[in-house]
Amino acid sequence: MEDHIQRNSRDKARDERFKQNPKNSNVWNFWFYRNFIYRFCNNRIRKLMHTSDEGFELIKKFEGCELEAYQCAAGVWTIGYGHTKDVQEGDKWTEEKADFMLWRELEDEYEHYINALVTVPMNQCQFDALVSWVYNLGPANLKASTLLKKLNAGDYENVPSQIKRWNKATVNGERKVLPGLTRRREAEALMFEGKPWEHI
Repeated sequence: MEDHIQRNSRDKARDERFKQNPKNSNVWNFWFYRNFIYRFCNNRIRKLMHTSDEGFELIKKFEGCELEAYQCAAGVWTIGYGHTKDVQEGDKWTEEKADFMLWRELEDEYEHYINALVTVPMNQCQFDALVSWVYNLGPANLKASTLLKKLNAGDYENVPSQIKRWNKATVNGERKVLPGLTRRREAEALMFEGKPWEHI
């Protein structure tokens, strides 16, 4: 009988991980026990948050996906949603693998940074907005930001304006406002406030 249950991207990503790493492999055992112990210990102290499907879709929208390896402006071989680790010329991915690799990066790295650095409660929209922001700008920028200081002080109202400030990049040695970054920051600010962002 055909299965009509629609599973979300995270479920599919986890299925793909299990396919790549069978239960009898050392790799599967390593990841299983590592994640189990980490989450068990940390959940006893504070509930860890994870990216929702809506947050995942925001990141996908602004990152864009390339299913064939290409060299970025810095000459680094890149594929999927900006993935660079172990990428070689000629590599090709499916869309499912690109989604899986993005989920894995978010779960294994970026979500942990935010859970560690933010000391005040957040709702799902606020967490998702920060995951997108950190994935684009990096954990070091969050750690040193006024945004984090205001958030950890409980000043939720002024966080969206701090998100929007980070819309510049260095182009030919000059700091310039980029339309693409401005749009992304606007979408993240709206998501943080729990407002519709899809029209951005």
